[in-house]
Amino acid sequence: MDDRMRILLCEDDENLGMLLREYLQAKGFSTDLFADGEAGYKAFLKGKYDICVLDVMMPKKDGFTLAQEIRAVNSEVPIIFLTAKTIKEDILEGFKIGADDYITKPFSMEELVLRIEAILRRVKGKKGKEVTMYKIGKFTFDTQKQVLIIGDKVTKLTTKESELLTLLCAHVNEILERNYALKTIWIDDNYFNARSMDVYITKLRKHLKDDPSIEIINIHG
Repeated sequence: MDDRMRILLCEDDENLGMLLREYLQAKGFSTDLFADGEAGYKAFLKGKYDICVLDVMMPKKDGFTLAQEIRAVNSEVPIIFLTAKTIKEDILEGFKIGADDYITKPFSMEELVLRIEAILRRVKGKKGKEVTMYKIGKFTFDTQKQVLIIGDKVTKLTTKESELLTLLCAHVNEILERNYALKTIWIDDNYFNARSMDVYITKLRKHLKDDPSIEIINIHG
């Protein structure tokens, strides 16, 4: 039985895709390569993957669309975008969809592996923790199931949303340093990760809006 971590790799550049697949497999990952988003989505529905590495610009179905469809059926699997774009709006769009990381071309394959390993370590560490329940106003937050419950309403959170809310719950009624939060969850406190965190803070506020007594306050200065 093959118990290696499985990667769904979608890259339409044939040469780059093959190089990445060979390198990832040499590093111990079971890697399935697909040249377009449509084929990648069909494979995702049939297989069980530990992480998805998606090129943004692909034929038939681009990486953003593919990620949205994956998120519709699985809110937990980590997603990394490969992109030739450095436009802030495009990168932020990826984070809004629910990406865990992005890497801009050209990049070193070693860097990609390090990012994959860092994300998988965080996911494994999270799953290894005891079941933790937080009471947030009228909400109950189950960190293991990654759900917010209020009355009969159950909201499934993404991995990033759950990680951020867990961190906030651990520092309730305290001032949480922005850089600390970034380095704890995103590893790096660069501009794009900071904007990504802003996106997730906005999402959490929307999830918690049914209890007006709950506030996530930004303190400037």
